[in-house]
Amino acid sequence: VFGNYIDIYDIEQAVEDGATVRIYYENRLVKLDLKEEEKALIDPQFDFVTEGQEMESQEKLKSKWARMEAIVGSQTRIKRVAKDLVDHFEERLDAMDGKGMIVCMSRRICIDLYNEIIKLRPEWHNDEDMHGFLKVVMTGSATDPLDWQPHIRNKPRRKQLGDTFRDPSSPIKLVIVRDMWLTGFDVPSLHTMYIDKPMQGHGLMQTIARVNRVYKDKEGGLIVDYLGIATELKKALSQYTDGGGRGEIAFDQEQAVAIMMEKYEIVTGLFHGFHYHSFQKSNTSEKLKLMRDGADFVLGQEDGKKRCMKYVNELSKAFSLAVPHPQAMQIRDDLAFFKAVKNYIVKITSPPGGEVEDVDLAIQQILSTALVSDEVLDLFQLAGLKKPDISILSDEFLLEVKDMEHKNTAAELLKRLLNDEIKSISRKNVLEARSFADMLEKTINQYHNRNIEAVAVIEELIELAKKMREAQNRGENLGLTEYELAFYDALGVNDSAVQVLGDDVLREIAMELVKAVKSNITIDWTLRESVQAKMRVSVKRILKKYGYPPNKQKLAVKPVLEQANRVCEEWAST
Repeated sequence: VFGNYIDIYDIEQAVEDGATVRIYYENRLVKLDLKEEEKALIDPQFDFVTEGQEMESQEKLKSKWARMEAIVGSQTRIKRVAKDLVDHFEERLDAMDGKGMIVCMSRRICIDLYNEIIKLRPEWHNDEDMHGFLKVVMTGSATDPLDWQPHIRNKPRRKQLGDTFRDPSSPIKLVIVRDMWLTGFDVPSLHTMYIDKPMQGHGLMQTIARVNRVYKDKEGGLIVDYLGIATELKKALSQYTDGGGRGEIAFDQEQAVAIMMEKYEIVTGLFHGFHYHSFQKSNTSEKLKLMRDGADFVLGQEDGKKRCMKYVNELSKAFSLAVPHPQAMQIRDDLAFFKAVKNYIVKITSPPGGEVEDVDLAIQQILSTALVSDEVLDLFQLAGLKKPDISILSDEFLLEVKDMEHKNTAAELLKRLLNDEIKSISRKNVLEARSFADMLEKTINQYHNRNIEAVAVIEELIELAKKMREAQNRGENLGLTEYELAFYDALGVNDSAVQVLGDDVLREIAMELVKAVKSNITIDWTLRESVQAKMRVSVKRILKKYGYPPNKQKLAVKPVLEQANRVCEEWAST
């Protein structure tokens, strides 16, 4: 009547655009306990029955549904589903944090399955709505059985429970539903859906779409089929592709396993010749040594750090889709070692921040036998070094780094520590920090291009560290504070001006500049052009007052104002 579609935004395009993730399908059929005469009740064309329809007075439909519900919800079968589901979901959570949803055929089955799961995992139960690992979400009334009442909530309570479940950090990880939350309820961290209910067509499409939302490192969602909906999935896809759409609704999990094994082969190649298979059986100190040795082995290769980050991440994502497939479980211990080395390298080489805090947690879990839950991982402890009492630039500490067994790790560690030190300097002295950063970058580039070996780069980095230490004493020798020294350096960018004025005059200018900056500072310094304009006038006036060469003033104003900006940002924030 209305003609063809003008445009079709299909599954494949959505995945390519990053709007959704792929959905994978796993068949874990739990067989029905059927007598021969009951088999006829299981009709593949059985109508999809919604919550409203179940309550209708169509006796024939009601009877058919009830008989099938009794078979699907037999006590023996529910026990089997509960046991398999608990093991499966725990293994999924080990691989990837997130949420799960169980779709059951009736409210009675929802309650019975909940009770069987709690028998296996009593700690998953909690009477409070906002606490506990597992919840049942369903409607009901005061006339329902007494043991159903704890699971029946009014609309405001259900909304609050939904908001809590959406929160990735909430303790509620798994919910059991019949029809609620299957449409229009988005939980991006939901990565696993267990279906134990006859479903078809649009309703089935809507339901499985709950797991295809994009979230952090989530590579895909998994549909676990306990009842046998594969035929209906194919039919739904057929209806969809007839309309011109591209892409499969769900990929077989074997495809995820194939991708995982391909990534596994790449990562094992990265560690070829390194013996790590004893990692999981080792004690904490042995694990730590294997992590150090493994990191040094990787860092000694061309682009070792970059390749390790990329391929171990890809393997981890593929593993999260394949687990708990037997092949995934076979490589689990190896993956634990690969991730440990990757996290160790990140900790040693990256500046402090969110990613490193996540890595701290990951390494804590690996070394859990030695670390209490609230202990913060110490970078120096991980590297096998004593924490320096005073400074990372002290002779004692630099000598200890130089003597480290793992030279590649030592070079990366020293680079990271010097980077942190340069960042600290840059908050007070822009030009000095820039000079040190250039020296560091030049040395590291030589190292990464393999123009110099790890031993040589350590020597060069130690020399740089000593120069940085000496620079800290310059202010005292000149009788200047660290901020006055920063402006003194900014004024000294022009050698001819230094020769004309001399050190004493430059010191006086630097001191007066610090006073001028302090008098002009405001909380919104970087936003107010009028304040900065006033500062520019002050700088020019001071330079003129002390006889700074007029033809050199323009060149001097730029670095001085840059230094003033940096100092004001720090002072305004304190």
